[in-house]
Amino acid sequence: MYTIQSDVKEHDEARQGEALMLENEGAKNNGRKLYIESYGCAMNFSDSEIVASIMTDMGFQTTTDYKEADVVFINTCSIRENAEQRVRNRLREFGSAKSRNPGMVVGVLGCMAERLKAKFLEEEKLVDVVVGPDAYRDLPNLIDKVDDGAKAVNVLLSREETYADINPVRLNSNGITAFISIMRGCDNMCSFCVVPFTRGRERSRDAHSIVNEARELFNQGYREVTLLGQNVDSYKWASQDELEKVNFAGLLEMVALVSPDLRVRFSTSHPKDITDEVLYTMAKYENICKYIHLPVQSGNSRILELMNRTYDREWYMERVNSIRRIIPECAISTDVITGFCTETEEEHQDTLSMMDFVKYDFAYMFMYSERPGTLAAKRFTDDIPEEVKKRRLNEVVAKQQQYSHERLLQQVGKVQKVLIEGFSKKSELDYAGRSDQNATVVFPADNNYKPGQYVNVKIERCTTATLIGTICE
Repeated sequence: MYTIQSDVKEHDEARQGEALMLENEGAKNNGRKLYIESYGCAMNFSDSEIVASIMTDMGFQTTTDYKEADVVFINTCSIRENAEQRVRNRLREFGSAKSRNPGMVVGVLGCMAERLKAKFLEEEKLVDVVVGPDAYRDLPNLIDKVDDGAKAVNVLLSREETYADINPVRLNSNGITAFISIMRGCDNMCSFCVVPFTRGRERSRDAHSIVNEARELFNQGYREVTLLGQNVDSYKWASQDELEKVNFAGLLEMVALVSPDLRVRFSTSHPKDITDEVLYTMAKYENICKYIHLPVQSGNSRILELMNRTYDREWYMERVNSIRRIIPECAISTDVITGFCTETEEEHQDTLSMMDFVKYDFAYMFMYSERPGTLAAKRFTDDIPEEVKKRRLNEVVAKQQQYSHERLLQQVGKVQKVLIEGFSKKSELDYAGRSDQNATVVFPADNNYKPGQYVNVKIERCTTATLIGTICE
């Protein structure tokens, strides 16, 4: 047997009784351990911190070893088929631990849970609980049901849930950088994307709750926050009396004013929505990092129309020109999909020429992967042969490697302000951090400085992915 909550009234009543439930749950779960593993985008990692907070209030302690956990959660991604396959492979590994500890609870959270819903319990027999991205407040109730011997599901999507009042537990934190979720869901219906179906409609957090979270993080010693949303440029919040209205440019300014020593990043921007107002705000404040992730997906207007991206090649190029004009030193990264339905060789060449035009600092590059339930899966045939997709992807990757190296070479001889995040992965003789433009910088450790401090680094050379230099005054 399994239970599934799908009634809004029932959901609201559950939230009203939440405080009382957590008070009772805390004592019952004392000493039980929670392990969370996250896949996919930064939003998933941020969601895992919300889940950890809810479970901590229930009396759980977090652990980094799933073999000693009483509850194991895997926070999933549905963007590409191989991401889902990795999740299934990982669940099989959890299965061997569960066979040694039959009382272990295994749960699937996030987008894959939302897409497959109760079907997941039939496909993956060892899974006990399936929870969608808007149902994490119901975890005390769901865990109780599993403890009583039932399977449990809640994949209710909400038009209001933002988790604004929950203070995330920072998992695997370096104590210096943190994510702040500013909005949830997505109203864009890109034909290749499952996010609108797995994360629901777009809604924005109270601007003051975001600023308060940033201020608390700064007071705790954090020195960089990344504002997260599927499409941050469409952020919009209004007070109940509508006397106060805040768009994304306004929110950026509010967070930047928390302290000049708090760096502010954001992700992701949508080409149809990023405004000159946002760009001028970035240029105005030194602590707003000069880095924009601006997914292009394709450089061809016909393919962009099939993708339902709601902009064309010329619009995208105009936005890039505005970025270069208003913030000349700004780094730009992107997403590229090769082999979308009916893409011709000439249209693929348009993507390569767009890369020549922008000269991206970095890119996430993928072959098209049809996702069940998307508009593309319903309307178009996935008709590009796998070997053609791979060849086109290899061409995109080769070109991006060229430009990534070229952009780094342009920094050699310059001085970069770097936030020290910790030791280099390769040696504790070196510190590592990121520049304003989000490039990784490695330099010899100096006892006069420690992680969490800013230093000026003279860039002396670079590899294909890293800037290397020394601290200078």
